[in-house]
Amino acid sequence: MDKQEFTEILQSKFKIVRTEAGYTQDAMSHTIGLSKKTLVQIEKERILPNWTTCISLCALFRDSEVLTNLFGGDPLELTQVLSRGSAIYPNYEKENIYWETLESNNGYKLEFNKTNSIYRVLNADNQPVHASYIEREIRTYFERKSNR
Repeated sequence: MDKQEFTEILQSKFKIVRTEAGYTQDAMSHTIGLSKKTLVQIEKERILPNWTTCISLCALFRDSEVLTNLFGGDPLELTQVLSRGSAIYPNYEKENIYWETLESNNGYKLEFNKTNSIYRVLNADNQPVHASYIEREIRTYFERKSNR
């Protein structure tokens, strides 16, 4: 697969990814950084999304089942391979200095980033599973997942 084929495949699934996420065209265009007119043209397969738009879609909707099934895994990993020739995986150990653990329960951790004010929940494997800048939202998620 090359960038052109990847772009064409994404074009044909743009609307499905949007509806899977429950986004309106207005919300999706705002999230991706496109005009609504451009989004409509992509969804109607009249124009191809540019490479930056493809990367934005894969990064912002990397949890999409449509994209995961379409590409056989993490769509962002594939964009890295197509762009750079290989995928680069972050070393999450280096970021520990930025995160403060607020609570732990049943293997889950609720953390707060002291630099960017984002909250996140990590699972028992120390993998982030949800993040938000809204404390109430993330605490509700944490309590539900950790069975508090």
